[in-house]
Amino acid sequence: MVESESTEGIEALIEEHILPKLDPDFLAYFASTQARLKAAQPQPQPTVPNPPIEHVRAHPEAYRSPCAVDASGYAGVSNLISPSRDLGVTIPVRVYHPDPMKHGAGPYPVHLNFHGGGFVLGDLTTEAALCLSMREAGVAVVDVDYRLCPETTWGKCIQDGWDVLKWVRESATALRINPASISIGGVSAGGHISLVLQHMARDAGIPLKLCMASVTPATAGLSYKYYTDSPFPSFHEFHRGPVLPWERIKYFGRLCMPPETLPALRKMWPDWWFAPLHAPDWSNLCDTFIRTAEVDPLRDEGEAYALKLVAGGNKVTVKRYLGCPHTFMYIDAMKRKHEYDRDAIAALRAAHGLC
Repeated sequence: MVESESTEGIEALIEEHILPKLDPDFLAYFASTQARLKAAQPQPQPTVPNPPIEHVRAHPEAYRSPCAVDASGYAGVSNLISPSRDLGVTIPVRVYHPDPMKHGAGPYPVHLNFHGGGFVLGDLTTEAALCLSMREAGVAVVDVDYRLCPETTWGKCIQDGWDVLKWVRESATALRINPASISIGGVSAGGHISLVLQHMARDAGIPLKLCMASVTPATAGLSYKYYTDSPFPSFHEFHRGPVLPWERIKYFGRLCMPPETLPALRKMWPDWWFAPLHAPDWSNLCDTFIRTAEVDPLRDEGEAYALKLVAGGNKVTVKRYLGCPHTFMYIDAMKRKHEYDRDAIAALRAAHGLC
């Protein structure tokens, strides 16, 4: 039972076994969000938790992350275009250079960021606040606007990430970055992309300083028929959690990997792209920082990936943020979010030798 007046009334919205596990800051944020929704729609409205994709694309402002911001006009921020292997396609990126008064004129180490959103949602505003924070480490941050499903076939997101990684290395002088000091990372779907790129970079002989993946799906969960298909306890325990419940995962899965197209998709891409936990070779991978959230169905997948890295002889740091749901790092009202930001800065500074 939540006793704080600020969280009154949410007991009916969060299952009894989950409620006491949640951070008080999140509960207060959740309660205030529900109160605003109720004030905006005093009469009961039919809920559409997973709306048609056409509605989502027509009203992007309604589906942006809580920390979304258009940073395109900020000092040190530039909008650029990366080439793609696909004819007629380019990949928008937003580059965040650190303050030269604090960190010198460069060339800077560089970190590639891949946003979350279930491979369906997100753009260059989604994690701008995180990118602005990470550049305080003294690194340039390249935020990647990879192609989304269902407009683009799943798997092209990973190819886009790879194409941008190569472009960054080839454009080091123009970008004022050090091509010998590159790290990658992302949240949720973006973390999944990062894990795949970690293996691809090793295979291609491209050295990375760090892979920093957060609340990362490491199995083929988007193609599950039922949540009980998962072998991980957290997937079962939190399948009706307040953030990323099973119904939401199924929604993303239907848009990314519809059952009728899944056989064809599996012929297009390596099987382990769908489930990085099943990658064939775990040797000689770059240092990795895996961050999980305690009250997240994907928690155990990320931690299982970390154990595979350990077994392969790699250097791994793992941190579980207690009381936090999926994508808590988007919620500015949470102290844990600011802890997450500090941890990212510290990890980037250590990885790139800036300490």
